Amino acid sequence: MAATLPMIAGALALGIPAAHAADSPARNVLKGTKPLWATAKADKGAASNSAQVKARVYLAGKDAAGLAAYAKAVSDPSSPLYGKYLSAKKAQARFGATKAQVTAVKSWLTSAGLKVTEVTSHYVAVSGDVAAAEKAFGTQLHNFAKGSKTYRAPAQSASVPQGLKGAILTVTGLDNAPHKANHDDQLPPPDAVFKNAGPFSSYYGSNVASTLPSAYGHKIPYAVKGYTGKQLRAAYGAGSYTGKGVRIAITDAYASPTIAYDAGKYAVKHGDAAWKTSQLHQVLPKNYTKTDECGAAGWYGEETLDVEAVHAVAPKADVTYVGAASCYDDDLLDSLSKIVDNHLADIVSNSWGDIEANQTPDLAAAYDQVFQLGAVQGIGFYFSSGDNGDEVANTGTKQVDTPANSAWVTAVGGTSLAVGKGDKYLWETGWGTEKASLATDGKSWTGFPGAFTSGAGGGTSKTVAEPYYQKGVVPDALAKANNASGNRVVPDVSAIADPNTGFLVGQTQTFPNGSQQYSEYRIGGTSLAAPVIAAVQALAQEARGGKAIGFANPTIYAKYGKKGVFHDVTDNPTGSGLAVARVDFANGYSAADGLLYSVRSLGKDSSLTAVKGYDDVTGVGSPAAGYVNSYRKH
Repeated sequence: MAATLPMIAGALALGIPAAHAADSPARNVLKGTKPLWATAKADKGAASNSAQVKARVYLAGKDAAGLAAYAKAVSDPSSPLYGKYLSAKKAQARFGATKAQVTAVKSWLTSAGLKVTEVTSHYVAVSGDVAAAEKAFGTQLHNFAKGSKTYRAPAQSASVPQGLKGAILTVTGLDNAPHKANHDDQLPPPDAVFKNAGPFSSYYGSNVASTLPSAYGHKIPYAVKGYTGKQLRAAYGAGSYTGKGVRIAITDAYASPTIAYDAGKYAVKHGDAAWKTSQLHQVLPKNYTKTDECGAAGWYGEETLDVEAVHAVAPKADVTYVGAASCYDDDLLDSLSKIVDNHLADIVSNSWGDIEANQTPDLAAAYDQVFQLGAVQGIGFYFSSGDNGDEVANTGTKQVDTPANSAWVTAVGGTSLAVGKGDKYLWETGWGTEKASLATDGKSWTGFPGAFTSGAGGGTSKTVAEPYYQKGVVPDALAKANNASGNRVVPDVSAIADPNTGFLVGQTQTFPNGSQQYSEYRIGGTSLAAPVIAAVQALAQEARGGKAIGFANPTIYAKYGKKGVFHDVTDNPTGSGLAVARVDFANGYSAADGLLYSVRSLGKDSSLTAVKGYDDVTGVGSPAAGYVNSYRKH
């Protein structure tokens, strides 16, 4: 059970149409605001003039180029400005939108007949009828068939008056696909219980499946029950560091109603330091929306995994959970903005994403603006690279995930981790799983090694240029896979992700009799790798005397190749094929309906391979014993 919670694409779908012939020369086109599915063939005619629209106009700020330049300078160890961070207030004063810009944007929107409902330092929200929206954004809103349903969208790209060209980044909300939940939804109860069947190994290789068929010429061990903090801290070189004095934020959608109880019980049960009063904070929206569409209860497990994994590796770090109102881009951007605007933490773990094809250039710009405002304050963002390998099996197209593809975040890939007796690090492979089930006679694995099920996301972006810090480390064969000038390659660094060598979590779940009880299960996904790396970064920040690392990629790549800093992860660390035996309950929680036996091969990630040196499964590798210590002031 990989923790895969793909973010549903927000208000913008991919499509960068050319400026429409009817666009007035006195207007500036906002590319990407007409969705790809809004085709002439799907057009069902004009939307009713009286239908209601809610939109957000994102502000570009007064010095976008200066913001990017300063964000780069403070993050680069070779720059004289390295580490010279600004306060949230100074960052906003220097790079945020001016009062004059906000006033001009508001006056343009109200003169078109729209009502301004909210003004933040990032956007101006408006509501009004279709006629007013069409007047403001220089486009017609039509109804379009999308699958079996009909949604409203711009018939041409939206535009803004030329005089506002520098002030506006993008507009979202002109299309309403899909938008079915109202604003007073209550959060649903926890999802149905999930448990792993035994037998298990307590550490890698401790329990060999002697009665099951061999794989790769030898008997294989049962999957671990789920690693805990002690094993992960040993694997990644925590030493005596605990993350004391360091603030970590976690973003997801919604909020588990039982998080404090679950995290507290889990820590005590597994030898992590008990949570101190006020060590775990939650920053939550007033209302939740789209709870059915986004599968709200599924996000509880995500939050639980993130909070428990961070605490297991950095038990004294301060943790703030910032829950979004939904899984849509606008709401997730709000969560990230809250962290930056109020400097709630120096390290931000984010275990969510979507495919690159669902992101438009202007939406990417809205995310990058938040990441850059974070960088100038010394805040670093860590994003899961995805759980579908090269995405071909999932989408039919080879692509990376977003926001992990941003040049301004640290993309975290995934490994299969073997921790042996006495918490000894044995090896890691790139995470990629092939599964074959036990034959009915119990004497062989059907179709061994079987089909690809999941693996660490990675590859070469089609839209993001190669960042300077990857040059000279990332092989040209990867960087230039899509064009000669080079693109961003994902991931940057990696950690445990394979659910077959996964992490044990404890969560209140709904049992078949309707009761809600605390239970434990093993979980994985790059949703695990991101909080583990965020926690390791907290240890590193403590090691350097508490000074923020900020946007970490320039530092991570500068440390690449130094002895003992990273484990160079490859798919074949032992020289022979690696696999574990896994036993699952057929019904997900008890043996009542029988058991399912399978072999899970390790190190087989779709078309991606973990090789010596940098690769697009594990990046520069995983933190080795010397990683945290490399941040110490010598």
